Amino acid sequence: MYQVPHYIDNNKVFIVHRSEIEGRLDPKMALYNRKVLHSLYPKVKLKDVLVCKPQYGASEPGVPRSSMKEPRYIRITDIDDNGLISHDELGATASIIEEKYYLNENDILIARSGATVGKAYIHKSAPYDCFFAGYLIRFIINTDKAVPEYIFTYTQLNAYKEWVNAIQRPCGQPNINSEEYQSLEIPLPNIEKQQVIVDVIKSAYLQKEQKESKAQQLLDSIDAYLLNELGIILPNEDYGLDKRMFYVSSCECVDKRIDPKKYSPKTKGLFQAIEDSLFPKSSLASFVVDSCSGDWGSDGEVEIIPSGWTKCVVLRGTEFDSKYNLSISQDKVKQRLIQTEKFKKFRPLLNEIIIEKSGGSEDQPVGRVAIIDDEDYNGIPLFFSNFLMKIRVKGIDANYLYYFLKTMYNIGVTDSMQSQTNGIRNLITKEFLEQKVVVPPNEKQLEISNRIAEMRLKAKQLQEEGKSILANAKKEVEQMIIGK
Repeated sequence: MYQVPHYIDNNKVFIVHRSEIEGRLDPKMALYNRKVLHSLYPKVKLKDVLVCKPQYGASEPGVPRSSMKEPRYIRITDIDDNGLISHDELGATASIIEEKYYLNENDILIARSGATVGKAYIHKSAPYDCFFAGYLIRFIINTDKAVPEYIFTYTQLNAYKEWVNAIQRPCGQPNINSEEYQSLEIPLPNIEKQQVIVDVIKSAYLQKEQKESKAQQLLDSIDAYLLNELGIILPNEDYGLDKRMFYVSSCECVDKRIDPKKYSPKTKGLFQAIEDSLFPKSSLASFVVDSCSGDWGSDGEVEIIPSGWTKCVVLRGTEFDSKYNLSISQDKVKQRLIQTEKFKKFRPLLNEIIIEKSGGSEDQPVGRVAIIDDEDYNGIPLFFSNFLMKIRVKGIDANYLYYFLKTMYNIGVTDSMQSQTNGIRNLITKEFLEQKVVVPPNEKQLEISNRIAEMRLKAKQLQEEGKSILANAKKEVEQMIIGK
């Protein structure tokens, strides 16, 4: 008999009988198959509850379907960790589509490759026709054998995620094909019990949605609160043709850019509304005591940091959160090497404001702002990229100024301070710094910033409560199915 060398861990060596092998042969899957997988109900393979073969999504649309109302594609990136999508945030309307990719009620989509492999989504009615794009597989459940929502619910449990982790091929990018998905074994109680389980999880999703709706209402009310406190009354928006036609005196354009957005009645109305506030106004530049652009540095994926360099988490536009402040994600964070001398001189400090000066898109103008509320991320110091700039202010509460600039961005003031070259939007820094800031007394600034901080904190708490409700429901459902 073969003897395992003493320097090899016996726990990493095992024997697999040929009769145990079905489909792929690799250590990770073999170990998964050898586990005692508990279940309170008999298991069936996914392929046994389907009404037809799975359908792969198309990477490109097909024939025109002009009769359909606002058809939109659901892409792999639209599905979140809980199998949800935001219909308001789906991509651009699709003008060319193919009928076989049309989504019907209770169709299940599962991601087949990439970082989102294994994520699932069950389609429900939407305000427009939906289709599914590449890197997704559509599964249609036979409702005589299984409740579609039950199959979807199983894809949200740890038992399913363990299977995904075991079966996915890590070569290149992780992927699972339709045949492998069809081999998934699912504990299947009778239809009545399936529905009981579905009702538990649906109730949790509903409660989560209600919590998030309240949170969004709070966040949406922040701009109105700040404008009301400052006495800024926004002009009525009239998009009639006569309101979109205007003239500008040549003296207004001397040594300035000629841009319709800059001189439009809408933009002028916004600036006038700010001027009409009864509080004093000063230019943003009058408060800035220091400003500088960032640096992208060098590749930080090194084992030994060279002398004279500092490893940093470099902020980009990706980290700007439209709802809150900065959102630094572990799987997206970029660590770079910044020259230590430059890092010490320009590193962002608490309460300094970061401004996005380049990037953006048609739906997301450049000029977003963030405030430094922590100088590091998981012990790694923060820096900022060359597409950003930071300012340090004096004579005004930094948090109040951050909230003010954020609201100005949201109502469209900042949108008039950018140029577009080759598809990239650039902030016109001079105009941004020249904009007027409403400056109430210090105590009023603190009152406003504290109130907005409370509103955002409450919104976050509501969102966390929603996440907790759903997480607990998943544990309850797993107990109902797996029994442990």
